[in-house]
Amino acid sequence: MKTLTRWLLLSGALLLVAHLYPGVQVTSFSSAMIAALVLGLLNTLLRPLLVLLTLPVTVLSLGLFLFVINALMFWAAASLLDGFAVTGFAAALIGSLIYSLCGMLIDVVIERLFVSAD
Repeated sequence: MKTLTRWLLLSGALLLVAHLYPGVQVTSFSSAMIAALVLGLLNTLLRPLLVLLTLPVTVLSLGLFLFVINALMFWAAASLLDGFAVTGFAAALIGSLIYSLCGMLIDVVIERLFVSAD
């Protein structure tokens, strides 16, 4: 139940990103659900490998290169899907930042919601 709730809220967060920033377009809630799923899969499967491979650059940039990796994951998800579009790398960077902030807020809310329910 917790995973389903998180997925639905992250889909809504993706719609919020598209509403707040014109460089990101999402055509419908079902497209947002698929995009949130693809983003989650990319972040789970591909992101750890990219972080490991770019570790020297990440250390030299004091961790700021992780923002670039997040933007690449956001951009990759948009290039794989039809109902989710990003106009360029700058839009992917700003969109991924907004989406990450929403994701952190959603995680805090879900933890408090499900801990108090137990």
